[in-house]
Amino acid sequence: MQSQDESALPPARVRVVRIFIPFAVGYFLSYLYRTVNAVIADELTVALNVTAAGLGLLTSAYFLAFGAFQLPLGLLLDRYGPRRVEAALLVVAGAGAAVFSQGDDLATLALGRALIGAGVSACLMAAITANIRSWPAERLPLVNGVFMACGGFGAVFATTPVRTVLTVTDWRGLFLALAAVTVVVAVLLLLIVPEFRRPAAQKAGAAADGGGVAALLRGTMSVFASPFFWRLAPAAVLMQGAFMAYLALWAGPWMRDVEGLDRAAVAAELQSMALCMVAGYAGFGLVAEVLRRRGLSPAAVSFAGMVVAALLQASLALGLPLPPAVAWGGYAFFASASVMVYSVLGQGFPPALAGRVITAANLLMFIVAFALQSGIGAFLTLYPMGGGAGYSVEGQRITLLLITAAQGLTLVWQALPRRRRAAVA
Repeated sequence: MQSQDESALPPARVRVVRIFIPFAVGYFLSYLYRTVNAVIADELTVALNVTAAGLGLLTSAYFLAFGAFQLPLGLLLDRYGPRRVEAALLVVAGAGAAVFSQGDDLATLALGRALIGAGVSACLMAAITANIRSWPAERLPLVNGVFMACGGFGAVFATTPVRTVLTVTDWRGLFLALAAVTVVVAVLLLLIVPEFRRPAAQKAGAAADGGGVAALLRGTMSVFASPFFWRLAPAAVLMQGAFMAYLALWAGPWMRDVEGLDRAAVAAELQSMALCMVAGYAGFGLVAEVLRRRGLSPAAVSFAGMVVAALLQASLALGLPLPPAVAWGGYAFFASASVMVYSVLGQGFPPALAGRVITAANLLMFIVAFALQSGIGAFLTLYPMGGGAGYSVEGQRITLLLITAAQGLTLVWQALPRRRRAAVA
């Protein structure tokens, strides 16, 4: 996919209104769905009487379905365009929210959560595809950074604002309303966003590659066979997957059990965490651009951010004398640096593979998020329950410490010197 010459495009304000905003609203919903269970965890636990393992499995169904859809997503976007693909999948997400709102057992709620995950799986990739086709290359870092921040505001809304909504209705009413809003956004995408045609050069490249599913799989396998991919991906994938697992669910119980916060205070601290994530998405993009001009690569900036995030995780796990709100906020800010690796990976492969590189990394990230979100719950069941509905403080600290140690190993792996020949390859 090639970015466009701005002189051949509609005015910027038209592109913002007809392309950027509709896709940004979709990504806002994606992040809201991803993280809302952290705020309603207590309500779900009481309503379903589920264990920590059951709650983790329920919430992680989103990540499993989202990740599983990444491989076919690239082909669908290439064949049918971002407008139609995202609109169709958002209808699936709306149906999943409706199923979730009516569920009375763990299986039904997990099905609804999985439908939501599959339905919002295109919200990021469809927007990136649309941005590439509607903005010049030199503006893409800023456009994509602002777009990621818009999605982050969905995580912000999933905290204190959702807690306010729950004073008017229950979690079932919340998800029924989200189902209706999601379908409305799907219709607006079809009505407002222009149709994207594949550039002639891209069509020619697809024809030369053989086209179809076979070509998609060949390209994907070449990504997974690349040493360059496996040098950079593990640290970013584990950092982002762990961050998603905590922001989407387990940070809430931690704040309740380890820090002793009530529901309103947990929602407020999660909101602060989400705002720091938004600031990180936008801020690291700008910092990387400034430092790039001074000779420091985006990969180095991303690595430094992940190191700081891991250290902040360790401070939480070890109970060091750092205010928890500062540690969680700093962790959210610096962990956002991990998403920069996606663009670094994309630049290390031929342009025809750029989409498949991102979806391959996304696939791994959501597999890790699924495994951690359900695995954390299973690990906590090995410890006796804390007071009331809480989980063991010791179990939560040890869990986070183990995750931090694994991240440390991947960061060491990324930092190890390579022979120049392997690095160039």
